[in-house]
Amino acid sequence: MSRVFLSAFGSTRATPRIVLLILTVFLASIAGAKPFERSAPEQQGMSSVQLQRLSQLASKYVGEGRVPGMVNLVMRNGDIVHFEAVGNRGVDDNTPMRLDDLFRIYSMTKPITSVAAMQLYEQGKFHLSDPVTKFVPELQGLNVLNKDGTLSPVEREMTMHQLLMHTAGFSYGFHPYRDPVDKLYVAADLVAATNLESFVAKLAELPLRSQPGEIYHYSVAVDVTGLVVERLSGLPLDEYIDKNILKPLQMNDTFFEVPPTKRDRFVQNHFINPETGSLINADYAPAPYGYRKGIALSDYFNVSLISGGAGLVSTALDYARFAEMLRRGGTLDGARILGPKSIAFMTKNHLSEPSMHAAWEQMPTPDIGRPGFGFGLGFGVVTDAAAIGVLGSDGEYNWGGAAGTIFWVDPTEELVVVSLIQLMQSPWPLRADVKVAVYQALSESYEK
Repeated sequence: MSRVFLSAFGSTRATPRIVLLILTVFLASIAGAKPFERSAPEQQGMSSVQLQRLSQLASKYVGEGRVPGMVNLVMRNGDIVHFEAVGNRGVDDNTPMRLDDLFRIYSMTKPITSVAAMQLYEQGKFHLSDPVTKFVPELQGLNVLNKDGTLSPVEREMTMHQLLMHTAGFSYGFHPYRDPVDKLYVAADLVAATNLESFVAKLAELPLRSQPGEIYHYSVAVDVTGLVVERLSGLPLDEYIDKNILKPLQMNDTFFEVPPTKRDRFVQNHFINPETGSLINADYAPAPYGYRKGIALSDYFNVSLISGGAGLVSTALDYARFAEMLRRGGTLDGARILGPKSIAFMTKNHLSEPSMHAAWEQMPTPDIGRPGFGFGLGFGVVTDAAAIGVLGSDGEYNWGGAAGTIFWVDPTEELVVVSLIQLMQSPWPLRADVKVAVYQALSESYEK
């Protein structure tokens, strides 16, 4: 097992001042951005001894073969207190995992696309009450497929608000064997579309799963949001996000297509072999999960469809820059991305009680609808940490990706955490384990 562990006490031979200097130079070199300050955990109300449990957790997961490797990053009050890479880059690649390795973040793309949309909202380009068809007329005249197999016309037009909170009636196709709408989604092969225009043209031929505004259902809605961003801004989605979010935040290692010069840092994705229980390279997984040349969310070297819902690749440090911008109320290093009131609005729970209960145990977002957990505009929101039953704070907001990645921002404890692995359909409680390991390391809580 390999490990890189960086903190103010990362060496028993060097003084803290030397270690901090080395860390500053290293992080600046891998990020190409103004580096975050590094602090001894004790300087930020955390325990370096207790934070070792996060290291031990990562080692345990790697040692037991649950994941080949992972990267964990913890910030408090804007300073890095823990940044560690453990294990290897893949079952077919025994190269040690590195801090600057590139991960498919899948649905952690959604908060970024949602922020892009809300930038345009701040500019007065749309109202949340606007019908989606005002910007995407291809979606006019949709029908809902009822449980008895009949079709009903939509009773009301879906709104931009519903699109951003996954209550517009779309689906994702995760359950084709028990849901007739999902079966149609799989047959349509939406990710094989060549661009967002053809994506929406395919989508417009499919029925909705529910009436707009009726229930939360995790879906391709953020891909539709990406097309709205394109049409309102006059820029392709990837160019808009690069110009208005990535470049201002100096997120130089985040992109929809991995540049040739950085492909050696792109780590493997994995599945669990159902017959042996061992990890396998996801490229060799059975259809439709295996590698498909030129297809979105599979081939990251030849990208045509820019998926605002799941298309980005990033590093732990890059994504931490996005998350830290959120924690600071929409600005970072002099760049304003959104206003603080917009961030606060996006990270409130927007779901009604009936919609939340109807969403309970949906995969791959089983937390939505459970007591204590809601959804805002692009973010999952903790409304009652005690009801969830995992250490945390009310008001925390977060999201994860299909390959096991997770981030969260805790405004109460001034925490930003990014945890990255590459394992599809992970059965492990890693996200809860990481939360416990982080929160138990607090020696000073800001909760009143």
